[in-house]
Amino acid sequence: MQKKLTIQDIARLAGVSKATVSRVLNHHPTVDAALSERVMHIVQRYGFVPNPTATGLAKGRTRLIGVLAPPLTWPAIPEIVRGIAEYIEDTTYEIVLYSISLKRDHSDVIDRILEMRMVSGLVAIMPGELARHLTNRYQHGLPLVMIDDQEKPTRVPWVGIDNIAGAYEATQHLLTLGYRRVAHIVGPQSYHCAIERYEGYRRALQDAGITPDPTLLLQGNFDVASGRHSAEQLFVRDKRSLPDAIFVGNDQMAYGVLEVAERQGIRVPEDIAVVGFDDNMLSSHTRPPLTTVRQPFSEMGSQAIELLLAMIDPEHRFDKGPQKGFARQGPDGSLEDEDVDHLIRIQLPTCLIVRASTGASYPLSVSP
Repeated sequence: MQKKLTIQDIARLAGVSKATVSRVLNHHPTVDAALSERVMHIVQRYGFVPNPTATGLAKGRTRLIGVLAPPLTWPAIPEIVRGIAEYIEDTTYEIVLYSISLKRDHSDVIDRILEMRMVSGLVAIMPGELARHLTNRYQHGLPLVMIDDQEKPTRVPWVGIDNIAGAYEATQHLLTLGYRRVAHIVGPQSYHCAIERYEGYRRALQDAGITPDPTLLLQGNFDVASGRHSAEQLFVRDKRSLPDAIFVGNDQMAYGVLEVAERQGIRVPEDIAVVGFDDNMLSSHTRPPLTTVRQPFSEMGSQAIELLLAMIDPEHRFDKGPQKGFARQGPDGSLEDEDVDHLIRIQLPTCLIVRASTGASYPLSVSP
């Protein structure tokens, strides 16, 4: 098999330096026309194809984009990565996926990747404890976009959803159906999204003239087991103190609630209505199918990679569409409108997906 030529081989055959070959391949305007023609004759004769990664490294920028993600077993992660991959297919870039575990500190690995200039920028998906380290790297020049619901957004460009509005809509849906004793299973308090979803729940009750009942608030952990535990705590209560509906902080916990309800002979929605949050792939296949708030996971991925490419490549235009929320935080803590060149928060809308678990007619989707 014929050895693949390198840029050094082309320089030798053309009788020029590697730097000259590089300038010709990059259409540098200062290269003499005759010299350029000689180099291109050799390139075409031998069918030389420049390595985009090597060329990028020579310029201090590669065509590789890093995607930092939790394990792909997390329900939302495959959809987010799919959105990134589908968008990147129409560009000259490629993605490199780095999977991070929750059992170790990956900051040293990230530093090695960045110091070797292996990628031009990072999309960090729910980086958790790494968020502070990544923020520090961003402040020192790393092109970075976060897709995060664990930490409160910082000055790093951020893509996410309006958790308060989504939770408000879910709770309001239950109230509209006539439910009045609405319990809430809260996610871990270390997650910013859990705090926001509780806030949306609380506001919906108050706007309906209902004082939130602290006895109807249960602490979960965003996993199925904590959903089971919360349901078991609720269902042993006296019938007079039982809720008639539950807004669950995410779908995983809602699966646990439905499991315990079925085991104990509690009918959903006849005895108690259930709403989740996320619309994971399994949510339309539970018994009964779960009413839930859909997050646009795939679009989060595509918006994040589009934004990152605009940050690292002047030729890549970022489409600031009307569906995207751009804002920055003012001195008083309020959010102010801002252009793409400044602090960016893209807040995508959620959508209520109505199924049988709330007793309403379905299928039905309700967008804000």
